[in-house]
Amino acid sequence: MELKIIDDQGQSQATIAASDALFGREFNRALVHQIVTAYQANGRRGTRAQKARGDVRHSGKKPWRQKGTGRARAGDTASPLWRGGGRIFPNLPDENFAQKVNRKMYRAGMCSILSQLAREDRLKVVDSFVVEAPKTRLLARKIKEMGLESALVITDSVDHNLYLSARNLANVEVRDVDHADPVSLVHFRNVILTRKAVARFEELLK
Repeated sequence: MELKIIDDQGQSQATIAASDALFGREFNRALVHQIVTAYQANGRRGTRAQKARGDVRHSGKKPWRQKGTGRARAGDTASPLWRGGGRIFPNLPDENFAQKVNRKMYRAGMCSILSQLAREDRLKVVDSFVVEAPKTRLLARKIKEMGLESALVITDSVDHNLYLSARNLANVEVRDVDHADPVSLVHFRNVILTRKAVARFEELLK
């Protein structure tokens, strides 16, 4: 498969040979949904907590006598049936949301995403992507000159100037290949890959 290489003005200059298994795979919607959902779930922290019956503040006194009132039996006001009572199955802070995805499935899903990006012409390949100084305006101007509004920039190794320049841009994010994830790939409208990043992807996802 051939991928177009663009210059700093977004114009196609040449092509690069790429693996069909990585950039020419059919789109598997169910698999992509599974790995995206699993990635988000695995990054979720158990921060919510609810009170059980023994955790709520209440009186230990029996609300009314057992018989003769015509009302249902009640032992204390901490019952989950009562307003202000504890929960039957409360959420706990140590709740685990992790989902297991096999390595082969994850690689296939990443290849499916990259292939769809290339098919929709949302995948841009450049020889290199650097900025002269850690200035946000330099990177913003570079992205604008390429005719893009938002982009995920993936390089083989993150340049320090490039990383600092992208921190204050809400529509631009910089990653290296080792930290590329399915959520970021589907989130951004355009993905910019360097030539070395393409080779690195082929090495990792083969």
